[in-house]
Amino acid sequence: MKTIKVDYLARVEGEGAVRIRFRGEQVRDVEVRIFEPPRFFEAFLRGRSYTEVPDITARICGICPVAYQMSSCAAMEDALGIDAGPTIGALRRLFYCGEWIESHALHVFLLHAPDFLGYPDAIAMAREHREIVTAGLAIKKAGNAIVRAIGGREVHPINPRVGGFHSLPPRAALRELLPGLEHARQAALEALEWMGHLNYPDYETDYEFVAVDAGAEYPFIGNRIISSRGLDIAVRDYDRHFQEHQVPYSNALHSRLAQRGAYLCGPLARFNLHFDKLSAEVRAAAARAGLAPPCLNPFKSIMVRAVEVAFALQEAIGLIERYEAEGAPFVPASVVAAVGHGVSEAPRGLLYHRYRIDDAGLIRDAKIVPPTSQNLASMEEDLRRLAPHMIAMTHPEATRLAEQSVRNYDPCISCATHFLKLTLERE
Repeated sequence: MKTIKVDYLARVEGEGAVRIRFRGEQVRDVEVRIFEPPRFFEAFLRGRSYTEVPDITARICGICPVAYQMSSCAAMEDALGIDAGPTIGALRRLFYCGEWIESHALHVFLLHAPDFLGYPDAIAMAREHREIVTAGLAIKKAGNAIVRAIGGREVHPINPRVGGFHSLPPRAALRELLPGLEHARQAALEALEWMGHLNYPDYETDYEFVAVDAGAEYPFIGNRIISSRGLDIAVRDYDRHFQEHQVPYSNALHSRLAQRGAYLCGPLARFNLHFDKLSAEVRAAAARAGLAPPCLNPFKSIMVRAVEVAFALQEAIGLIERYEAEGAPFVPASVVAAVGHGVSEAPRGLLYHRYRIDDAGLIRDAKIVPPTSQNLASMEEDLRRLAPHMIAMTHPEATRLAEQSVRNYDPCISCATHFLKLTLERE
């Protein structure tokens, strides 16, 4: 028996490992092991006021707190029958643009690009490709500026609340961001050009892509969920179609579509399902890089993220130019006992929240399904399909391919820096 074992995942967020075992030339099992301790957010939300949810759930992640805030607000507003209206809706969309920009830039330029350019990390890469790292940091800074201007600070924003925001940012404060956003947009389009010339592994698979549907818009927040194989459901029906289960080797739940199995959410799913909703300029830039739907190669997710960065920057510029700080910053709620469902598109994919509150507005039950847990089954299937190539590789080559395959998903386990240690065991 031969085992390919990755003891520590890094250059991803959190603590995890990978083990692939062979019997002869056949793959016996593949395990993505998440050993970071459970954090119990759903449990300690119980008994808290519905008003506290955006501030508490933001602490789940320092990279994508906006997604947790927006999904939680959507769920509570569904429970309380709140329609926040177009002004707040547009500001939330801008807020989300900021998070996509900063999160994707971090992954694309600092965590994933070194894999394709042959460097162990971004620091080593910067010695010969300073312009790539500099561009990535500038783009990330532009995204952070949006989150700070709307949310009050870059990490764990404090301005969002159920029904809207505590206050509306001044129009002038947002317009000050435009020069930096335009510079970042040009940098993102230029980055997409060189990414089109990278050497991508020859690997494709026919995923079932799942994403939020937001009507005519490329999705951030929506009230329906669709898939590439015909799924089209209201968010409130999520639990009827998606099933979570525990695996013995991981502290993270796995999610599957009922009677269908693994699926993929995130940038690749959004790109394939909603490509026509991107602007003509961004679609043309993708075409110049050799990228068009259907894209079934997960290694090209780095390009898809760059496409979404360019889109989010262009979208943010337009939203700021149209923004007027008018009207009330939030819609007040009348508390009733109810159940609410909310979903939004975190940078890494679909993020579902469900809350049951009583007539005093206290949370009695909470369910949060992050995108990484939804993608773990597909992540393992990718490794299973790639494993026969790994067994014939040298130790460094097998390590590189395993690392790169996991990083395609930008898994959000928790913050970490470098990647993994690989050992080969033979019987």
